[in-house]
Amino acid sequence: MLSAFLIQTLNGLASASSLFLVAAGLSLIFGVTRIVNFAHGSFYMLGVYVAYSVATHVGGALGFWGGVLAAGLAVAVVALVAEVLILRRIYDAPELLQLIATFALVLVIKDAALAIWGAEDLLGPRAPGFRGAVEIFGRAVPSYDLLLIVLGGLVLLALTALLRRTRFGLLLRAATEDREMTDALGVNQRLLFTAVFALGGFLAGLGGALQLPREPASLGMDLAIIADVFVVVVVGGLGSLPGAYLAAVLISLVKAWCIGAGEVTLLGVEFEFSKLTLVAEFIVMAVVLVWRPHGLFGAPPAHARQHVVSMPLVRVPSGAGLALCAVLAMVTLALPWFAGDYALVLGVDMLLFALFAASLGLVIGPGGMGSFGHAAYFGLGAYGAALAARAGAGLALACTSGVALAALAALVFGWFSVRLAGTYMAMLTLAFAQITWSVVFQWDAVTGGSNGITGVWPPAWLADRAAFYGFTCAVVLAALAFTAWLTYTPLGYRARAVRDSVVKARAIGIAPRAVQWAVFIIAGALAGVAGALYAFSKGSIAPDVLAIPRSVDALVILLLGGVNTLAGPVLGAVVFTWLQDTLARTTEYWRAALGATILLLVLGFPRGLMGSAALLLARLKQARPARTREARP
Repeated sequence: MLSAFLIQTLNGLASASSLFLVAAGLSLIFGVTRIVNFAHGSFYMLGVYVAYSVATHVGGALGFWGGVLAAGLAVAVVALVAEVLILRRIYDAPELLQLIATFALVLVIKDAALAIWGAEDLLGPRAPGFRGAVEIFGRAVPSYDLLLIVLGGLVLLALTALLRRTRFGLLLRAATEDREMTDALGVNQRLLFTAVFALGGFLAGLGGALQLPREPASLGMDLAIIADVFVVVVVGGLGSLPGAYLAAVLISLVKAWCIGAGEVTLLGVEFEFSKLTLVAEFIVMAVVLVWRPHGLFGAPPAHARQHVVSMPLVRVPSGAGLALCAVLAMVTLALPWFAGDYALVLGVDMLLFALFAASLGLVIGPGGMGSFGHAAYFGLGAYGAALAARAGAGLALACTSGVALAALAALVFGWFSVRLAGTYMAMLTLAFAQITWSVVFQWDAVTGGSNGITGVWPPAWLADRAAFYGFTCAVVLAALAFTAWLTYTPLGYRARAVRDSVVKARAIGIAPRAVQWAVFIIAGALAGVAGALYAFSKGSIAPDVLAIPRSVDALVILLLGGVNTLAGPVLGAVVFTWLQDTLARTTEYWRAALGATILLLVLGFPRGLMGSAALLLARLKQARPARTREARP
């Protein structure tokens, strides 16, 4: 038993080394540039593919070890190009907008890999010189795993020496502590950011290449690794290399020990610890962040960052804006009279995703909070409604059950989340969402597991597509109106006061956490409304409604349309859903086309479509009196 435990420990340490290499690059990038680089997992995936190509074409020790080095250098070049062409243009943009830009890069890189290497998994060769095993406590341990353990420690020592004994490291540490002061002292920020992005890309590519003998190259590696990497960086403390190493070891060991434990019987009850491997890292992150809000070695950022919620609140539309909203509402209501069944299906999706994004907008905009796990409340609303419907409840009772379940989850998760801020809060919401997803995915007896729940259809009076569309339209428009109205209630004003200055809000008698918690719960309930109707619109529900990509969809929709705009979520949902559907039916590489489109929108309209339109109208109004004065004699 002890020998098995030690072998699992060694396996965990080997996995920790690969994970640390990737996480170290992301930690450096975030520490200096403050960009949450969602594309870092794609850099890791490219490293695996490049190493495979070099190893298989060259062969032998030169092919394998040369491929490892070539992978690091090639990915460093890709990261450098991405930084120069795209990210350099949005360093002053809100953090969430930067996140969406890097997510668009994920889509582009994934389809580029699909075009070059194909869709099949590619099994690489074993490492020359390390193909055997070493006997430890009577059990065989791959010698390559022992090599990875050593390499992880060596990389940590090398990076530590780089940061503490070189001028480049001194500049990196200075920029991490205070970016504005570093700029004021004359340091070339652009060159520094480009260099750290290239270094981060090199480490990610190196980590991916070294993983080739342990798992095949596949297109799903990017999203599979990025969640773990985010967890490691946050648990260790943003920008802390020792923290990232310790977090990688801690998380990898927990997962390895869960696998080694298998099924354990305690007090007559069987516990399958192996199932915890799907969510072990998120449980660790949730515990650490509740205990230490800034991670094991992290600290609150010493410098301020412009945030998406710092944009001024768009006022209630009047004049041309009110007329435009009226026209949009009329077109939405009249859609069944001139559109076919397929257009109505898309219309329902657009409406529900608009409400989903608007509920997230309450958290990000007036609430001034971050959330990467808002899909939890959308998915719980859907599952709550589906379970109630399967039990025989009618539409109203089923939807109410779904909304209540989503609100209850928001109440519990929000109580912990509002005690944090910034990226730490966003990652804690992600942890709760992933824990919820894991429960739904594995609780076969109740949720149907990976198969989900089927047969969730609306009653006979809503069986017609046009009737269901009209019903959905009425509910969504009412919910959107409530969302807009809430912004101008006392709760909305208090939330904006807390968002703008916690200290001043507390000085005038406002309880910041209570206000943010209330907004969080309401937003969760509104997401539950969208989820409940979504279950009936599809007739079935599966665990992917709670997964990370669904939360990212909501962020993309919200930021495309514009945060702090009343019609932004609607416009964003229309554009995103239409683009996704059109491109998916037009080309095999629809992800790359969608990603490129998102990048163009982010670069061209950093405030979102509605926010940019409002800014343009404001400038035209300011320019009109000036032209009038010039025209006077």
